[in-house]
Amino acid sequence: MHILKGVVWEDGTFHLLFTFGAFYYCNGRVTSKRILSFQIMIIRKMNYFFKALPFLYLVFFNLIQAKVDRPNILFVFTDDHAPHAIGAYNGWLKSVNPTPVIDKLARDGMLFVNSFCTNSICGPSRAVIQTGKHSHKNGFMNNGNTFDWNQQTFPKLLQKAGYQTAIYGKSHLKGKPLGYDDWAVLPGQGLYYNPDMIFPDGKKRVDGYCTDVVTDLAVEWLKEKRSDKQPFMLMVQHKAPHRNWMPALRHLSLYDDVKIPEPPTLFDEWKDNAPGARLQELEIDRHMDLNYDLFVDLTPEFNQPPSQLRQDRSAWHNMKRMSPEQLKVWRAHYAPRDEAFRKAKLSGKDLIRWKFQRYAKNYLRCVKGVDESVDRLQKELTRLGLDKNTIVIYSSDQGFYIGDHGWYDKRWMYEESLKMPLIVKWPGVIKPGSRETELVQNLDYAQTFLEIAGATQPKDMQGLSLVPLMKGERPEKWRSEIYYHYYEYPSVHMVPRHYGIRTKRHKLMHFYQFKNEWEMYDLNKDPDELSNLYGKKETMKLQNKLKQRLKNLQKSYEDESDMSVREDYIEEFRKKS
Repeated sequence: MHILKGVVWEDGTFHLLFTFGAFYYCNGRVTSKRILSFQIMIIRKMNYFFKALPFLYLVFFNLIQAKVDRPNILFVFTDDHAPHAIGAYNGWLKSVNPTPVIDKLARDGMLFVNSFCTNSICGPSRAVIQTGKHSHKNGFMNNGNTFDWNQQTFPKLLQKAGYQTAIYGKSHLKGKPLGYDDWAVLPGQGLYYNPDMIFPDGKKRVDGYCTDVVTDLAVEWLKEKRSDKQPFMLMVQHKAPHRNWMPALRHLSLYDDVKIPEPPTLFDEWKDNAPGARLQELEIDRHMDLNYDLFVDLTPEFNQPPSQLRQDRSAWHNMKRMSPEQLKVWRAHYAPRDEAFRKAKLSGKDLIRWKFQRYAKNYLRCVKGVDESVDRLQKELTRLGLDKNTIVIYSSDQGFYIGDHGWYDKRWMYEESLKMPLIVKWPGVIKPGSRETELVQNLDYAQTFLEIAGATQPKDMQGLSLVPLMKGERPEKWRSEIYYHYYEYPSVHMVPRHYGIRTKRHKLMHFYQFKNEWEMYDLNKDPDELSNLYGKKETMKLQNKLKQRLKNLQKSYEDESDMSVREDYIEEFRKKS
């Protein structure tokens, strides 16, 4: 219930106080003071209550709402977009100019340099954002889980605060989304071409390229379904650039005349890592399939067994849904290149380099579609006159290996998959070109959205609102470390369970099911994490200190999930190796 707050002093003058979200209005002036709820209280000498309350509400509510416009939020969220595949992050891929639009967003707003996930896997990262709670608290710890939509989520709280909410694209949490006024989501991972979409009234096939389809739905909502009487939260969640990296037809030849730079760790041999790094199943060399991952000779009629026991064949299945016209353009691009590859008869490092080039180009081609989507969405905001009062946020569920350490995929607590992009443009609030270096996580998103909306931040949420950082403030008590916990093992890619702590300089992680498998790094001296310091005499004091801080984090976040040693795993996955 919206209520005014006023005071009548002894001299008989009436002073109106009105709380609206993050603003405080008094006698015609608006200042930024966070107030948690609407309250009206009319106080006069000897507890005299003003009886004209309903009338005052009607008179002043529109006045105050006009003066204090809560911002809209456009949240563009992708899947597996590594920060080093964004030019603004100044990574080793910057020279190919992969994201000119997202780079401009960073110049117009704030780029978070030290942005991390809590669990580097698709569904769990999204569950953390929905709830503002770690995986062990929200119940969605790995991709095999089903999200409980009945629990508290930030979209539900935004609705209660008067926001209109919508989500389009990849949810990956199973079930029908709750907390949204309108929605259309991909089933599971979804497909790149002619995807099925689940709408409130059922599943429908939508012809086109997935990134374009999702953008179309978002633009349609902005033009036709959005209410002019409410601020909005619009979540545009793309499948791209998730495996199997199928680009739009218009981007197939992009980078054809470019040699993608190789990461410095492409031929890493993991000699100083714990055993799990050598026993994974995500190497470009041994595990990236030429046919199903890189499309060599792949057609709908292709009928050869995959090279891997747990092979993603979604690209092959997706080709069966392509129209004849789509398939013709697709094969016209890849067929001559496949023939040239066969004739070259590559092996060893030359074959790895070829696989890397095709993989990286397809990945970046998918990124190009996302970059175009961000451009189109912002242009629509401008056309509708919404750009000045809309916060635009770009992020992704986690980072990704684009040949780093010889890998693809994510899951590890190493930097390339631990980091996630976060770029925010807030006109009139964020100083353009800002680069924030405090440690932030996807754990913080829910509370950030709520503070932006002027809604109450529930005490059981575990993150921190990023609004003070966006305003250029220096909070006295900001976090000095982050906590990470990955749970999905044994499973696809065979990355062992592990938890860990990362400070601004150091990292410690424990592969606990295998008892004494630890890794520790000095990120200032060793940013590629090639020299494991764990167990070394000269760093023992630091090691013990980090272990204690890690225990404190687990206690603080109440992580009581099963962290027991698995002797059967040691027998099966270590002794026989």
